Amino acid sequence: MWLEFRRVLFRSQQTQIWIDADACPVVIKEILFKAADRTQTQTTLVANHALNLPPSRYLSFIQVSAGFDVADNEIVKRLNAGDLVITSDIPLADEVITKGGLALSPRGELFSAGNIKSKLSMRDFMDVIRSSGVQTGGPAPLSQADRQAFANHLDRWLNQNKS
Repeated sequence: MWLEFRRVLFRSQQTQIWIDADACPVVIKEILFKAADRTQTQTTLVANHALNLPPSRYLSFIQVSAGFDVADNEIVKRLNAGDLVITSDIPLADEVITKGGLALSPRGELFSAGNIKSKLSMRDFMDVIRSSGVQTGGPAPLSQADRQAFANHLDRWLNQNKS
């Protein structure tokens, strides 16, 4: 009985994956769904609209109300140090890192304490440029190299955090 209690306690303290799901590409979600089942890693999607998830005991969904940064705030509130957050939102990545988590973009870019402030500054600068009327264009389509970079970082994190 004590051994089973320790297993449950250990599981509840394990790191998990949080997905800022409103803008996460479907192909990246599919990679995450397969990884969650393969490694038995709790993975939670947070979005302000309903999502269909494949049946899995390792996948869960939190629907939040619509509004600016509502999903981001929910992730930060529930995040534990060591958790992985999948997001392309740089201010959210900054909050995740501040709280001791790790942030990875769907394009495979790993945000860290060493690079997040410069990325935040660049993002703010680009917002100023766009607000002055300059057309900056959107991001390039997700490439195979992006998917591979994402999968490599995800596998590295899973190997370090799952035994």
